[in-house]
This record gives sequence, C-alpha cells and structure tokens, in this order.
Amino acid sequence: MQQNIKKIGVMTSGGDAPGMNAAIRAVARACSYYNIKCVGYYRGYQGMIEGDSVELTARNVKNIISKGGTILKSARSIEFKTKEGRKKAYENLKEEGVDAMILIGGDGTFTGGMIFSKEYDISVIGVPGTIDNDIFGTKFTIGYDTALNTVVEAIDKIRDTASSHNRLFFVEVMGRDAGFIALNAGVGAGAEEILIPEEDLGLDRLLESLQRSRRSGKSSSIVVVSEGDKIGKNVFELAEYVTENLPDYEARVSVLGHMQRGGKPTCFDRVLASRLGVKAVELILDGQTNVMVGVADNKLLVTSIEKAVKGKHTINKELLRISDILSV
Repeated sequence: MQQNIKKIGVMTSGGDAPGMNAAIRAVARACSYYNIKCVGYYRGYQGMIEGDSVELTARNVKNIISKGGTILKSARSIEFKTKEGRKKAYENLKEEGVDAMILIGGDGTFTGGMIFSKEYDISVIGVPGTIDNDIFGTKFTIGYDTALNTVVEAIDKIRDTASSHNRLFFVEVMGRDAGFIALNAGVGAGAEEILIPEEDLGLDRLLESLQRSRRSGKSSSIVVVSEGDKIGKNVFELAEYVTENLPDYEARVSVLGHMQRGGKPTCFDRVLASRLGVKAVELILDGQTNVMVGVADNKLLVTSIEKAVKGKHTINKELLRISDILSV
C-alpha cells in the first residue's frame, strides 16, 4: 500500500440515497484504521469550490449508519462544470492537503470526477450511490434496495384502497430513464402491468391487458409506471386516456415522488455501503484512480469510471416475462 497518502476527502453529490451516511462512516473509519486523515466536503463539488469542509473521525461519524439522506448534504454545482470552478476546487484541495477524493453518487458525479482527475493530478474513486440502480459496473447501487422496499410498502397500501373502491391505480415511481425500481417493485407488489422506458408496451397493448384483467374477474388493478416511460406524455394523461377508452375503470394516479429517497436504509444497503466505502479507501492506498468500486455475485469488483459512465446497466427481461405470467 502507498505510504504517501496522508488525507482523503469524501463527498456526496446528486440525488441523495439511503445508505450514503453508512458509506461516509465506512470511509472515515477505514481512514482511521489506516492512520489517514479524512475530510468531508459539504454539498458535493460546490463545497470543494468553496472550501466548505469538516474533519471526519471515527468518533464523529457514530450513529449515522441508520440515518437516511447524507450528513454532508448534496447539491448539483453549475460552477464545477467550468474550468474556473474546477481550478478553485483543486486549489482548495491542495491547500487542505487532500491527496485523493472519494465520490459517492451517480453518473453525473462520476463524469465530473473523471474530468477533474484528468485535468489535475489527484486520485478519484467512485462509490455508486443512487436509488435508480442505473450505474454500469455494479449489480446494486447504494439506496436502491431501500427505495424498492419503500415503493412496495406504498403500493401494498394503495392496493387496499384500490380493492375497496374497485379502482385502477397508476403508481408513478422514480428511475429517470431506467426502469429498475418500477420492474422489481411491480413484480414484488403484484402489479397487473409495469411500464418502463426500456420496453415500449404501447397504448393498445395496455388497453388489451386491462380489458383481459377485467374479463378475468379483477375488479381493481395496479399499474406501476416508471417516470421515464414514454408511452404517455405523463402519468396523468395516461390515466385519462385509459379512462376515456375503458369507461368501466375508475382510474386514479399516485405519484410517490421523493418519499422514495428517504427513510432508514435497509440492512442490505448498510452492508453494501460499508463494503464499498472501505474498499474505496483501500483502492486509493493501492494506487488506483479513476475507478469505481461495485458489487456482483456478492463479490467486490472494480470498473473504470469511464466505463461506469458510458456503459449501460441492462434490466432483467426475465422479470417482464414473469410479470406477464403472474398478472393473469
């Protein structure tokens, strides 16, 4: 392991995700274990530009493993997208004596880190933290499992109302252009239909499916819609279209929104964040840079940040087939 690493910085950027605090804790305590100083930057890249930081020790990160959100806050920095902004950030890191940065976030965070590392001589390691689970090079991202459980619990409650009033509910979930949350939560919650950006179901097929459900004796239905799905302009227009063409259905819309990002992280996310955080520190000590640490088949693996950003994490199409079979 390298002996010239004296101080490591850590930040969270982009959308917050349950388990980010567990990752921060893991980084701080791994640094303490290896006798390295650790500093956390508030509000991601903007904190780096402004020199807004706090020393992280093994003791002052206690009791955060169970907390949702991120104690370091998160923000998207327009200024960091400029050369002048990145120069300010680098000068602050050098003044602080930071030798390497651990970036906890998604593809936007990693893209900024990749550019920054190429412009300046500083090691950068990525830790995937996003509820969308859309990062190439890892089977799971920090926060995804917690978001899934939050969505399934919400849909279970919505189904109670749908059954009581013989209603059709369209439930919109997060995911941007990725349908991981919608597909897995939809199967887990027993949704009749799942609409995701990766598969264009089409309006005609959706109507046919709902008609089939009605003929089979179903008096209520749940359709899970990923926010990035393209078959309707938005979930409200989609519900209106179905109501106009299937007047027997009384359609309602529930947008789960940012509640999916909140809450205490599940045990899975806490363990995942802990493993990734420790490994990120060890990668720096091994002299690696511009890589992301991920997990697959319960084993840690390393992917270049460039591949993590440009690669595509594909959905499991077998789940779509299973969903069709179980929706009879």
